[in-house]
Amino acid sequence: MGKTDARTNLMRLAFYAPMKPPDHPVPSGDRHMARLFLKAFEQAGHQVELACRLRSRDPKGDPQRQKRLKQLGESLADRLLRRYRARPPAERPQAWFTYHLYYKAPDWVGPKVAAGLGIPYLVAEASVAYKRASGPWDEGHRATLSALAQCAAVVTVNPHDAACLPAGIPLETVKPFLDTRRFQSAALKPEQARPLLAKAHGLDPDQPWLLAVAMMRRGDKLASYRVLADALTPLQDRPWQILLVGDGPAWAEVQAAFSTIAPERLRFLGECGPSVLPEIYAAGDLFVWPAVNEAYGMALLEAQAAGLPVVAARTGGVPAIVEHGVTGLLTPPEDAASIGAAVAALLTQPEHRCEMARAAIEKTAREHDLSSVSRRLDAILRRAQKAKESPP
Repeated sequence: MGKTDARTNLMRLAFYAPMKPPDHPVPSGDRHMARLFLKAFEQAGHQVELACRLRSRDPKGDPQRQKRLKQLGESLADRLLRRYRARPPAERPQAWFTYHLYYKAPDWVGPKVAAGLGIPYLVAEASVAYKRASGPWDEGHRATLSALAQCAAVVTVNPHDAACLPAGIPLETVKPFLDTRRFQSAALKPEQARPLLAKAHGLDPDQPWLLAVAMMRRGDKLASYRVLADALTPLQDRPWQILLVGDGPAWAEVQAAFSTIAPERLRFLGECGPSVLPEIYAAGDLFVWPAVNEAYGMALLEAQAAGLPVVAARTGGVPAIVEHGVTGLLTPPEDAASIGAAVAALLTQPEHRCEMARAAIEKTAREHDLSSVSRRLDAILRRAQKAKESPP
């Protein structure tokens, strides 16, 4: 195995995301986080190579599909090993990193390649559901356990993931993160985006603007939209408008859920890309999201980075990124009445919202910026490589 380049201190890293490759055309939280991990390693100075694009996810629990995916993965691993071994030692990967590992999307490739090259195998956001043993996802469950047993490090972003992992796993924790620079830049000039949005969508710039950003998918996302609509329906005796940013197969159901909201209060902006989202966040007054069964919610972090206070449910890893009473307000999960009460309270306290906005910008820059997590991941990667090169 090639040593770290002494002149540049770079490492070569093979990267794989079994759920969805980072260059997939369809946006999602998984794709976004995969891209952030890639960017974090690159910012640390490492050479990151996308090892493969095999999507191993089996959403329905089809043993035959899992068997085919396993065969594909093992064949791909053999092909990668031949390719890497054909390179000079100084050009081979020095570590393998897999983003998001669980029973529905196991890693059939990385463990075999890492073992074959004698390099450390690391994963991020892994979890184990023991109830899946001997069930329709048994193959994926066992593959996940086997991969975790080989891990040099398991990076957790959601603090609740630790409870979903076997004892003795080498855990490393990083906080949810993003590149805060473009959000902070937008937060410095909200007066630029607000008039443009008002004109484009017929909004009243003198009313408070509520904001929600999420894909419109059936399941937990749709459930969150429905709770949000229920929370806001009783608040129509006071001034506000809401901007809903997102699109997807459940668009009609989301629209139906908000049929109880007066049309003049409601704007569907559709899917908005990363180039315009920071300005949309910065133009708002309050971000509201019930976060039903969400791990932590990247939109909550983005909103705070752009200077938006947040109302969200105290669920999953949300309390790790929203500080109750400081950067926003947290409510009991799936409690529309409590969410509505929190929104109503902040609508009447513009000065408190401004204090929360300043605190949100400062906290995300201090604790959740890409640069600090990049340094942390760099240290984790180097420890894993050092342990592999110098076993006890």
